[in-house]
Amino acid sequence: MEIIRELPLDQIMLGESVRIMRMLPTASVHCVFADPPYNLQLRGELRRPDDSLVDGVDDDWDRFDDFQAYDRFTHEWLSEARRLMRKDATIWVIGSYHNIFRIGAIMQELGFWILNDVVWRKANPMPNFKGRRFTNAHETMIWAARGKDSRYRFNYQAMKSLNDDIQMRSDWYLPLCTGAERLKNEHGLKLHPTQKPESLLHRVLLSSTMQGDIVLDPFLGTGTTAAVARRLSRHYIGIERHPAYVEAALGRVRRVRPATDAEIATTPGKREAPRIPFGGFVERGELPAGTVLMDRMKRAKAVVVADGSIRAGNNQGSIHKVGAEVQNAPSCNGWTFWHFERDGAWVPLDLLRQEFTAEQAAFTAG
Repeated sequence: MEIIRELPLDQIMLGESVRIMRMLPTASVHCVFADPPYNLQLRGELRRPDDSLVDGVDDDWDRFDDFQAYDRFTHEWLSEARRLMRKDATIWVIGSYHNIFRIGAIMQELGFWILNDVVWRKANPMPNFKGRRFTNAHETMIWAARGKDSRYRFNYQAMKSLNDDIQMRSDWYLPLCTGAERLKNEHGLKLHPTQKPESLLHRVLLSSTMQGDIVLDPFLGTGTTAAVARRLSRHYIGIERHPAYVEAALGRVRRVRPATDAEIATTPGKREAPRIPFGGFVERGELPAGTVLMDRMKRAKAVVVADGSIRAGNNQGSIHKVGAEVQNAPSCNGWTFWHFERDGAWVPLDLLRQEFTAEQAAFTAG
């Protein structure tokens, strides 16, 4: 098989993941994000790793032969991913109860060193309509280094800044991909059944990569990883076997504006709603990097940075810290002090919190 000598940076390749990964040079990427097939049983149907259907089954769907096929597939793509990772690279794998435990065991067998399991708690999960199980309201991500001796990257201060100067925890409370972010087909239906929200990938890439790093996604889907990588000025390599997904991902990435050096720089070295970190609005793109903030009288000016901090001149930190510094005051409520422009009017940041709280209340009531 021919080896690609030059990395296909910032490209999305159509094809089967393992075959294309085998063409890439060893030790060439800084980070891998993978959202592999879940091996889901849907309406009595079991899906193979290649997304083809096994003959209809009922609750006795977890046959050993089917698990063997999935395990072989998992072993193949994880082995290739590990080969492509630099010595100090890390990998993120997301899954549900259908597959994440088998993936974790195989990762350990291959020599990966697990750093964290991160729980994505969905703010707006789909209900369990049959009422026979708990509502499935989370997915699990495994974050691992290539090996035990890897000097992996963790941007601790950026994560703390993203969370209003509080240490980031391993349970991430983020909404599902909805609204304009959710890609639709010509019939108005979801183009991809498991499209991940950009806020999730923003946090993943900001925590474990630097500007200019190379991120590989072997199951790119509709391009969330590539879009966020471009926005955060990381290089990406995407692999996807579904032509319609590739077409959608290419169009999506072309619409993304990469952040500038100043907007992407990370900050130098309450737990649940109603506490809402400012960084959450940056993650979701409601206040993207580069957004200008001003006080009510337009005397102080700051710019939003990708890690959820803001910068005013030489001052960089949380909205509260920088607000206090520009006023030479002991403290500041950044939510009410800083304003942003919306539809030609300057409105306080606190409006975002009010809207988010109202949205969550309406969803809960519904």
